[in-house]
Amino acid sequence: MKEYRLTEAELKLAEIIWANEPISSPNLVKLCEAQLDWKKSTTYTMLKKIEIKEIFINNKGIVESLLTKEEFYTEQSKQIVDEGFDGSFPRFLAAFSRNNKLSNKEINELQRLIDEHKEV
Repeated sequence: MKEYRLTEAELKLAEIIWANEPISSPNLVKLCEAQLDWKKSTTYTMLKKIEIKEIFINNKGIVESLLTKEEFYTEQSKQIVDEGFDGSFPRFLAAFSRNNKLSNKEINELQRLIDEHKEV
């Protein structure tokens, strides 16, 4: 299974790309300099790292995602549940809610999701 994990710095770069894609690599360098205080070499090094993870691609100087932000976080969430809770969403939810009380709105949203995805 492909691993969908990004370091903090890679995630900052990913967020910039998702917010501005498709973006030319020179414009990405300018945004990273302004927002992250990165040098050109740092931006290109970090871009290469997230390209290797097959989340983004730099095709002839145009950077765009291979996975949308939502797809990335969905895959990352699946990995967390699979690795930390033996693939059991109920065990994950129990661990999450143990110290975090759910509001009525959250409970209703969870119930809606359960109803939508229930096996028939």
